[in-house]
Amino acid sequence: MPNENTDPVFQLIKSLTRTEKRHFRLFANRQGSADGLKFLQLFDALDGQERYDEERVLAQVPAIKKVQVANLKANLYRQLLASLRMYHAGHNTDIQLREQLDYARVLYNRGLYIQSLRMLEKVKQAAQQAEMQHITLMALDFEKLIEGQYITRSLRGRARELSDEATTTVAHVAREHALSNLALRMYGRYLKIGHTRNQQDYDKITDYFRQDLPLLDPRQATFFEQLYYYQAHVWYYTITQNFRLCFRYAQKWVDLFEANPLMREQQAMLYIKGLHNLLVTAYNMLYYSKFEEVLTLLEAYAADPERRTSPNIDMLLFLYIYTNRINGYFMRGQFTEGLKIVPELLENLDHFRLQLDSHRRLVFYYKIASLYFGSGQPDKAIEYLNKVIYFKEASLREDIQCFARILNLIAHYEAGRDESLDYQIRSVYRFLGKMNDQQQMQEAIFKFLRSLGDVAPSQLKESFLKLKNKLIVIAENPYERRPFLYLDIISWLESKIENVPVQDIIRRKFPKLK
Repeated sequence: MPNENTDPVFQLIKSLTRTEKRHFRLFANRQGSADGLKFLQLFDALDGQERYDEERVLAQVPAIKKVQVANLKANLYRQLLASLRMYHAGHNTDIQLREQLDYARVLYNRGLYIQSLRMLEKVKQAAQQAEMQHITLMALDFEKLIEGQYITRSLRGRARELSDEATTTVAHVAREHALSNLALRMYGRYLKIGHTRNQQDYDKITDYFRQDLPLLDPRQATFFEQLYYYQAHVWYYTITQNFRLCFRYAQKWVDLFEANPLMREQQAMLYIKGLHNLLVTAYNMLYYSKFEEVLTLLEAYAADPERRTSPNIDMLLFLYIYTNRINGYFMRGQFTEGLKIVPELLENLDHFRLQLDSHRRLVFYYKIASLYFGSGQPDKAIEYLNKVIYFKEASLREDIQCFARILNLIAHYEAGRDESLDYQIRSVYRFLGKMNDQQQMQEAIFKFLRSLGDVAPSQLKESFLKLKNKLIVIAENPYERRPFLYLDIISWLESKIENVPVQDIIRRKFPKLK
């Protein structure tokens, strides 16, 4: 039986707001009596379900026969999209511009060439103001078609002007695509492996990045050329763990929007994503004052009743705000306090289950596990770590998979599950062997945990101290710092040495953050 995760019509209906549903019913009724519209009856039946159940729909709406369901669903899907397009057109410049392009085509088909050209000129002006070069190019192509086939006498020398406009626009579009392609590939690389693991990784990604990075003159570049240029650098410096330069380009990303209020309104998703990347980089740098400043800005934006809203933007605001609130708890050492937001976090994860991808869900599970571990509840930490470890797509975020297993080992030790510790160590060794991801920190922890059975209770403190000193030396290697971004093992060791909760150790360090 299809479920909500596979049936597109049901997914779309469940994503609608109350006002969107009301608009759809009005939109559907324009075709005639609602009683005669079977697709509207199907809509009402599906809207009342929590889980997709076709048999229940057929029982609820006898007028619909089983053989009709596929065609009715296809029609309903088209009608829903048409209704949503109409409802949101006023808030989407690209939808409005494409509609005007359609009007220009209608005028052209009726032989009203001058009117069509006037419409296209308006489209170009609006598209250039909105930095939508691809739509400008579509309008230019249509203008050339009209001017090239018909004597419109619209303007002397128009052929040369159109040619120059098209050449300039094509150059901008080409650079935008080259830069957006590079940014996307950098992001894909980060999702695959996370941060660079060694010099070979660094050299490979650096050569790849520099080879595909187009030259860019900021004085001549469009808004999106600059944006994609900054995005590509943010992902490159994130992967290579150069957080100082990553911070610089993330700030340029945000500043670009702050200097362009219209784009901040029209491209809200990209604006809040820039804020999120600035927050993550500030967190990686332990730059708390900047982190707090940007998080306050993001939360104020989310609370603004005048801001642009959509299910996508609402989902991203949830994702970014909760991710960074948890990061704030980590920095302040407030693990127990952070657990208070877990119930509403899980509720939102369920609410946005259709929009959230697996990668983001995994990151939340890892962060929740870290909160439980830091608050002294290793058994609950293991529960959430297992959600990451047993996720079927092991190739997604290999770094999260690896460090979830490392933290799982330590949580088993903290929970006193010594009987399964040897098995866990062997299992993690096999996993990391397949991933080719064993680093010095991991080796040191494995060796330490293996030897714990032979250590007398009176010598435990000394053993923890030796491991701490060894890891401090390891952390000085820039390619060995990656594990410490995911797991504050040094603070945990200090908590064992001093016999105090780990969150007390981190709270003690917090005032020293800039």
